[in-house]
Amino acid sequence: MGRPRTPLLSKDAIAMAALRLVDGTGEFTIAQVADALRVRPSSLYNHVSSKGEIVEAMRSLVFREGGVSREGGLAAGDSGPWEQTVRAMLRRYRECFARHQRLIPLVTAYTVSSPEVMGMYDELAETLRAADVPDGQLLDVITMCDSVVFGAALDLAAPDEVWAVDQARSPALIAAIQQAGSGRQRSDRAFDLALDILIAGIARLADGGQP
Repeated sequence: MGRPRTPLLSKDAIAMAALRLVDGTGEFTIAQVADALRVRPSSLYNHVSSKGEIVEAMRSLVFREGGVSREGGLAAGDSGPWEQTVRAMLRRYRECFARHQRLIPLVTAYTVSSPEVMGMYDELAETLRAADVPDGQLLDVITMCDSVVFGAALDLAAPDEVWAVDQARSPALIAAIQQAGSGRQRSDRAFDLALDILIAGIARLADGGQP
């Protein structure tokens, strides 16, 4: 029997198998990935060294699915004020995880190292520095961006009725629930507002004030 033209295993194949498990259950084990690929667990270690490396491979895969490259970053082709660039980056960042919300708790537990993702953070840091955000607060701002994006991506998985209006007692909350709408429209509107507040806070910080 001749040898197969393509390897049975690769880092991407392992990442895809693990991502399918995470999308379904929110977790994965080395044994489960090996079983899904119909190989022995020891075979995976010819391509990855640890569960953490698989998580990073999944993170990289999700970014590539979203059209992110090491060279192009998240805002490839965008030009204009820094505010416009940051908005474009964060919108696409959110979309990268919109279809894989269950991956978010896993990726936040491991050090970021995949080239595609580091390329995005490189671009975000340079954009914020060009906007006069002090170097000593760049990582604080980037962390805040992560929090907004991950929270907004998770919100896309929320049920249409997020808050039970019949259990609300405050007239303000009842009115808010009734006027909020539902589904993607509600989530997008909330994300747009979060971006407005985030950009305004960054602008104040860049001008020497407090966010």
